Amino acid sequence: MWKTATAAALLALSVGYFYHSGTDVQEHILHYVNMPVFQFLSPGVDSQTRVEQVISDAWETLITLPSRQWSKVAVGVNACVDVVVSGVGLLQAMAVDPGVGRDHDVLHSKEDLKEAFIHYMGRGAAAERFFTDGEVFQRIARAAAEYPGAKLYVGGNAALIAQKFALYPNLAVLLCGPVGPKLHEMLDEQIVVPPDSLQETDEFHLILEYKAGEEWGSTRAPQANRFIFSHDVSNGEMSSLETFIVSLEDFQPDLVVLSGLHMMEGQGRELWEERLKEAVSAIAYIRKAVPIHLELASMTDKEYMNSIMQEQVIPIVSSIGLNEQELLFLSQASDGPHADMAAWDGIPDVGCVSDILHWILEQHGRSDPASEADLTRIHFHTLAYHILATVDEYWGNQAEAVMAGARVASSQACGLQTVDVTKVELRAPREFYSSHFEPREKLVLNPTEPVTVWRRGNVVFHFTPVLVCKNPLRTVGLGDAISAEGLVYSELLIDQFL
Repeated sequence: MWKTATAAALLALSVGYFYHSGTDVQEHILHYVNMPVFQFLSPGVDSQTRVEQVISDAWETLITLPSRQWSKVAVGVNACVDVVVSGVGLLQAMAVDPGVGRDHDVLHSKEDLKEAFIHYMGRGAAAERFFTDGEVFQRIARAAAEYPGAKLYVGGNAALIAQKFALYPNLAVLLCGPVGPKLHEMLDEQIVVPPDSLQETDEFHLILEYKAGEEWGSTRAPQANRFIFSHDVSNGEMSSLETFIVSLEDFQPDLVVLSGLHMMEGQGRELWEERLKEAVSAIAYIRKAVPIHLELASMTDKEYMNSIMQEQVIPIVSSIGLNEQELLFLSQASDGPHADMAAWDGIPDVGCVSDILHWILEQHGRSDPASEADLTRIHFHTLAYHILATVDEYWGNQAEAVMAGARVASSQACGLQTVDVTKVELRAPREFYSSHFEPREKLVLNPTEPVTVWRRGNVVFHFTPVLVCKNPLRTVGLGDAISAEGLVYSELLIDQFL
């Protein structure tokens, strides 16, 4: 009660002072009167907890499944076993000394591995690379499996997305990919794996994790993340793609999720050029009424990305999922907006992200009704916030979908099933612009209704903050979980695709 009375008294004094002050003071007061409620909260842990509690409560109230839900989803085509270890610990155990970081498109040796790991650790960024030497990779893999605390998990974008879908008992899930005995044992029993996808040995991917603030030599990680590498020929050649397409005829899904294109990058241009053409031809066999979601991942070859972007894959899928590095690289590969930026500086600017998303849907999607492209939806995720950009009237329930993706990121990073507000923090910008360029709209985050919506032409943007886990237990697979959850809560306006 006394807090309310005090606030009323202060407001009365402010109003009186307002009318007896100059213009500059009046504008200063109006700035604070128009600020969101959470900006008046007292500094300190308690006030922060209240903001996060408000957002978490709003999510629980507002997130609802769409009236029309998927019944069958087919996912392919990369699957493996992830070996997760401490990156610094493993490299030290291998007698590798710290040094200077340097990026490598492909890894040929332990020295390349060390330099690439340091390069990305220093930026707190995720990356994935192909290791060309099979014998050296097997020695590193054995050292990783024997390292104290090493853990085995279901891996590969397709398998991880399938695992997330399998949490919904009314959703039938088909997974195609190189599934070995260990991976098959770890998969949810609800997931159907065609016999032709089973193989005698597993493909292993090594995931070198690091914590926020962890140091190695002169390198310090600004945030927790991971560096992934493998010598994975089956996934690298997308050898399960044809099995996947054939399996769709019997399974008859109402949603198809495709991933693993990034794995072909390390195989060389001659192989990926031919295989990409075959992939496009295979995708063309999928019924037009069935939406296709493409999950992207870390890539370094601009020609390869440009082929995916310009004329090969992106125009023939309905939806894509990607993070901030993949979004910027996609723009750089095709001379899109902000392509001159070398990298994001901290939390990606919302206006710049919005510019690139809008450009993709304008130039390579169906924002123009006369376009023959199928792309109408992009699910963007970064550590502090998510955005769903859609062409108007093609997708429904997108506010709920973007919140659902953020909620799963907040809980899963902490190793929990639900959000614990004492273990997360709000890092999203409180105010931001709809574009980096004029004309643009100034937007404000409201924690009681944590979805900010704006339009650019016929493209609709839904923004929501992420409650970032303070001490993440596992970062691998978060992007896949985000995309899967966003798709579960999305509704396709079917007549638009017929």
